[in-house]
Amino acid sequence: MQHFFVTPSQVGKERIYIEGSDVNHMKNVLRMHCGEELMVSDGNNLQYRCAIEGYEEGQAVLKILEEKKVDTELSSRIYLFQGLPKQDKMELIVQKSVELGVYRIIPVSTRRSVVKLDEKKAQKKTERWQQIAVSAAKQAGRGYVPCVAPVVSYPEALRQAEELDVILIPYELERGMQAAKEIIEGIRPGQSIAVFIGPEGGFEKEEVESALGYGAKAITLGRRILRTETAGLAALSILMFHLEV
Repeated sequence: MQHFFVTPSQVGKERIYIEGSDVNHMKNVLRMHCGEELMVSDGNNLQYRCAIEGYEEGQAVLKILEEKKVDTELSSRIYLFQGLPKQDKMELIVQKSVELGVYRIIPVSTRRSVVKLDEKKAQKKTERWQQIAVSAAKQAGRGYVPCVAPVVSYPEALRQAEELDVILIPYELERGMQAAKEIIEGIRPGQSIAVFIGPEGGFEKEEVESALGYGAKAITLGRRILRTETAGLAALSILMFHLEV
């Protein structure tokens, strides 16, 4: 069954109104007809089983058949601050992070980031990553689509993370799995969590020291060195297992 996302303002008492590019996708790509059923999420953990009632004036009108509350989100909001990787690795990172329950993804330009994006390219990339987030949220059955934020500098990323409850920075030079386990186990449900992942080549020592100055806790993910596209997913998997209820 096809799955679409809307805002709460598009949900009426008996009907939902699909707008924008989704209308063309439903009508001309998927060729969905009147009476065909689909699922709709409103981003607030409410999901609706609907039937297409018709197409009119640039929108699809859906009749609500069933409403139910879905609980697919983690008990904590996890913010992934991902150092910009090369090639199309960010697409994989976005897709899998959304499947693992990330709340927000913030691409970060660090000292060792090989990729340098001007404003126009950064905007185009962000739009592409957001589309991937939407598709991944649909596939995972989530009731919320994580936002992929615009690319920020490392200092700006630290300033944003400072507002969160816990800041984690996996670092290949950090030692002590037991200490890492104690840090993870100390995270309480409901706390907001920032996870910083470096690009290829990792973080420079000064960057890690800056993060520690903002209250970050350096942890190890094991004795093996992980690629940038693996490290974030490993950290998210650990946090998902700890926070899932």
